[in-house]
Amino acid sequence: MSDRKTFALFVALFLVAWFLPVESPRLQGAIHEALALTQWYAREHVLLCLIPAFFIAGAIAVFVSQQSVMRYLGAQANRVVSYGVASVSGSVLAVCSCTVLPLFAGIYARGAGLGPATAFLYSGPAINVLAIIMTARILGLPLGIARALGAVGFSVVIGALMAFLFRKDEQQRLGDLIALPEEPPRRTLGQTAVYFALMVGLLVFLNWSAPDGGDGTLWRAAYDAKWWISAGLAVLLGLVVWRWFAKDELLAWGVSSWDYAKLIFPLLLAGVLVAGFLLGRPGHEGIIPSEWVATVVGGNSLAANFVASVVGAFMYFATLTEVPIVQGLMGSGMGQGPALALLLAGPALSLPSMLVIRQVLGTKKTVTYVALVVVMATLTGWLFGRFVQ
Repeated sequence: MSDRKTFALFVALFLVAWFLPVESPRLQGAIHEALALTQWYAREHVLLCLIPAFFIAGAIAVFVSQQSVMRYLGAQANRVVSYGVASVSGSVLAVCSCTVLPLFAGIYARGAGLGPATAFLYSGPAINVLAIIMTARILGLPLGIARALGAVGFSVVIGALMAFLFRKDEQQRLGDLIALPEEPPRRTLGQTAVYFALMVGLLVFLNWSAPDGGDGTLWRAAYDAKWWISAGLAVLLGLVVWRWFAKDELLAWGVSSWDYAKLIFPLLLAGVLVAGFLLGRPGHEGIIPSEWVATVVGGNSLAANFVASVVGAFMYFATLTEVPIVQGLMGSGMGQGPALALLLAGPALSLPSMLVIRQVLGTKKTVTYVALVVVMATLTGWLFGRFVQ
């Protein structure tokens, strides 16, 4: 950096420090929200969501054959199979936009095509069966059906568009991956499947949320027994690891998991901190007043749908929290079109996830992915708003 640019930077920092409104209640509240959201994220998501996800991602990198990933999710795989596997596997996990990131990074590094990988990236947080059911019950059946159809369609369309737009880059990456030698497996396919099923099951049940409503449902029974089920899965996983894996493999698994943690965790915390400062936690305000958001997302104009999509894309939503947030915004005058736009863009994206996706895909692909989600959510919300009117 030249001396002139350095001097200009020093002057800018000095002026910001000089005029910083430290006594402003709005600024103090935003700082509090940033720290409170970060604390909540650390308490609610790191131990039960991120750490299991890091271990699954590390296991994918070490134990899953690259040729197997490329066979089912690679750029040359059957598109029906690859996109079907990507969307279904994402919906089974039903995780938030941050928890899906280590898994996405793992399958992409092992040879998954950009299209199926981004389909998985979107489907994991967006196609959440319980969230869609809650949307239909709380926000209305039309909005719930539109969210379900939109989320399924988005995962395939966005993945296909990403693969088409960056097809030359994918051909180069595919050529580099094919050149890598294949190592003989140390376990049978069934043993590997059991190992991953136990880890995924542990991730799912550790984060099993309470149902909205009656106590007599199967979902409630699973929630009441979640810790017993999780403990049983953990014991079985320990036995599997002890009997089927060598020490050198376990060391490689730990190193790989740690590599993903170093790559992703600092960016997630930084993104959560900034998101909390700007938009606050659910039910609280950051530096941007919620009234501003509610004002500009009324009606069903393209601008209102676009603002709802952008706000949803940058705000951090934990799984299922988007429904009461949208309910509150609709009570303040938000139209049904912008509500759908926020539901389609919000759970699948967040500022923390964007920072991590950029580390994995690069700036150009990340900007394209975010733009596709925002544009498609805007147009879908606008069309839905016109339909319900």
